[in-house]
Amino acid sequence: MNPVDLVGSAVGNTFRSKTRTILTILAIFVGAFTLTITNGLGTGINRYIDDTVAAMGAEDVMTVTKVAENATDASDGPREYDPDAIVGEQNGPPGTTNVVAPIGSAELDELAGIDGVVRVQPAKRVDVDSIAHDGGTEYEIGVGGFVSGMRLQLAAGEQPDIEASDFQVVIPDSYLDVLGFDDADAAIGEPVTLAVTDAERTRHEVEATVVGVAEASLGTTSSAVPNDALNDALFAAQSTGLDASELDAYSQATVWFDPASSADEVAALEADLADAGYDSTTVAQQLGAFKSVIDGIVLVLNAFAIIALLAASFGIVNTLLMSVQERTREIGLMKAMGMGSGKVFGLFSLEAVFIGFLGSAIGAGLGMIAGSAISSALGGALLADLPGLTLIAFDPVSIAAIIIVVMGVAFLAGTLPAVRAARADPVESLRYE
Repeated sequence: MNPVDLVGSAVGNTFRSKTRTILTILAIFVGAFTLTITNGLGTGINRYIDDTVAAMGAEDVMTVTKVAENATDASDGPREYDPDAIVGEQNGPPGTTNVVAPIGSAELDELAGIDGVVRVQPAKRVDVDSIAHDGGTEYEIGVGGFVSGMRLQLAAGEQPDIEASDFQVVIPDSYLDVLGFDDADAAIGEPVTLAVTDAERTRHEVEATVVGVAEASLGTTSSAVPNDALNDALFAAQSTGLDASELDAYSQATVWFDPASSADEVAALEADLADAGYDSTTVAQQLGAFKSVIDGIVLVLNAFAIIALLAASFGIVNTLLMSVQERTREIGLMKAMGMGSGKVFGLFSLEAVFIGFLGSAIGAGLGMIAGSAISSALGGALLADLPGLTLIAFDPVSIAAIIIVVMGVAFLAGTLPAVRAARADPVESLRYE
């Protein structure tokens, strides 16, 4: 019996006892279905987190602040006032502030000289008063930073061109209606006016072209994102009236490192920065704990699916043991006609694998259909505030891996019955009643 005939015989023998085989397939189906849903849940959430990380910063970028000399923990009580310190972004419970030492030219040179730092530039924080289109009503808006490697989640248009000399901006989709745009596509190429107030309380207006419209996400919710040319122009206008010492003082800097750096090399760079008196963080670190929690939840859910598969494996053992017993005389006849023990073993192993394939393929297929339906329903209801999130997403490689794993479990479950059939004595088997 050649391999093709062996496979054909195994497929045909699988449904000799239809009820028993179908019940076994259903048991495998439950495990494969659950595993597909839980795996899709992890894929969807992690994909959303990855997109969010890309929208908040690049993978090869660190945000660096200089530790103030009088830096203390909030629980230590009031902090002594330092006239040279800079109040940075809030970091902690409401009402707390993050006081850091200013970063100037000397500190930028120091950062550039640290081993592992490829490039460094000051983070120019801009506070925009308002945005308006075509002389219309002005609306308050924040401004976010944009560095090479970031990927904003866009509803239309393109990413800002960092190297362009013209003023470009990406606006959030929540501003389309109030600025008078019919949809995201209508805003592309249109001019908007950004207003800032300088240190002398003089108002400055800078016109920029909308090159993209960003979808709301964890990374960009209500901020405009300028290219470098526009950000520099806004910062220059905002800084009018400041003396030289104030101009050369930034609350934080952006540090680039080699994107091919290993985790140990990044950790070593962070340690070197800490030794030099700097705090550093990557965007991935900001969301790392959240991602770990999600992975843990998915792992627990996958464990339940694996338990279901293990229970189904006992069904495979029972089905094939019963099949071996019922076909004892047939096995004896096959061996008496020259069929070797290896082919007998292969025949029953293929039956187990085929049962596993049917259960896993059906479970994975229906799991994808159900998962897509659930994700679509939740996306328009409970998760409507998280646009861009596909709660349950499917990766073809992962689905194929699930099917292969289930088939492997089925093969292992079918080993015992297959060995028993292979070891059967042909003479004794022919005498079996």
